Amino acid sequence: MPHLKLKPFDHDIINAEIEKGELLTFRAKAIDETKDEVWGVSYKGEIFLLQLKFDGTSELLKYDKITRPLKVTLLKEVLEQIATKLNVEVEYSNIAIASAKPPLASEAFKKIEDFKEMVYPKKKIAIEVGFGSGRHLMYQAKKNPDTLFIGLEIHTPSAQQVLKQITIQGIENIWIVNYDARLFLEMLPSNQCERIYVHFPVPWDKRPHRRVISKGFLEESMRVLKQGGQLELRTDSDTYFRYSLETFLHSEIPKTNIEIRKNQALEIISKYEARWLRQSKDIYDVYVTSLEISKERLSLEDFSFDEIKYQNNLEKVLPKETVIGENFFVHFERIYKIGENALLIRCSFGSFDRPEHRYITIDKSGASYYASNPIKMVVTIAAHRTIVEIFRKGVKICLT
Repeated sequence: MPHLKLKPFDHDIINAEIEKGELLTFRAKAIDETKDEVWGVSYKGEIFLLQLKFDGTSELLKYDKITRPLKVTLLKEVLEQIATKLNVEVEYSNIAIASAKPPLASEAFKKIEDFKEMVYPKKKIAIEVGFGSGRHLMYQAKKNPDTLFIGLEIHTPSAQQVLKQITIQGIENIWIVNYDARLFLEMLPSNQCERIYVHFPVPWDKRPHRRVISKGFLEESMRVLKQGGQLELRTDSDTYFRYSLETFLHSEIPKTNIEIRKNQALEIISKYEARWLRQSKDIYDVYVTSLEISKERLSLEDFSFDEIKYQNNLEKVLPKETVIGENFFVHFERIYKIGENALLIRCSFGSFDRPEHRYITIDKSGASYYASNPIKMVVTIAAHRTIVEIFRKGVKICLT
């Protein structure tokens, strides 16, 4: 990913750029023994952070992985502008922008926040989880122009490559979401989808808690599927097949239909499947059909921090250890100071196997999540309430 290696420089020149309000919005310094900083950036409608790290002889300016925008070109543009505006000496750079490459298909790229109040352009919706090269996703979209296909992929380079192919091939009924499918499904209304494809998910034999297929994923899949809609699992892993089948059979969902097929040929296959077929590996298909009309999800509260405001020395009283709840946790990973009267806090919270990673800003006017709110889930809301309570207690201590 793009970054700059800089000669050490006087960081006070950053403040002048922040005052201009053209690109940099704030500067936050780590309160630990390091000289690390994060800089707030506002550029072309995107809000994100850059990290500045000191390695003893030089300084590394790079993207922040929590707030990183999908468009790599945008990151390169920002780094190039900052180096020019600050007039710093660059020892190494990998931000050359190749103009010959096709631009990302911005209309096809959707952020998770877009689904809070989404209007869908087509009545039929299908989802593919972990589309990889996108071969199956694009094939299905071309074959079914009356259906909107939502492709979910956590591997950013794969998402970028498929976005480029969507532009090149002129496909108009695909949305790409660079996000975890296990979280994404909770954003969708009930009885919305025709089909959910999960083709060749990572087996995670040594870390089974990371598997896409789980009791919770099945429940959410059956909720978002229409009556008669199908969840389609395809895997070459005997272990994953047996684990998934066990999960499906012992779910608490009262009415589903389960169909199993072995070595069923598809119209389109990936290069990996072609390799496995040459090796005579067995391919398993499991189809789970939703037989009921699901209830709509209950509306969850917003991520408000009430009237909590920064008080002097709040950073000193916040817990350093992880706070464990019934089904969630809260951990303040790192705290940065913005000036004298504000904090930027990097934290992880929520589900143990699907945690949220966010930044929180808190100053004399109030507190909020930086760049975007967490995803509305029961477990995330519970963790948020705990964060609010931690802040409330911390403020009370600082006032006494």
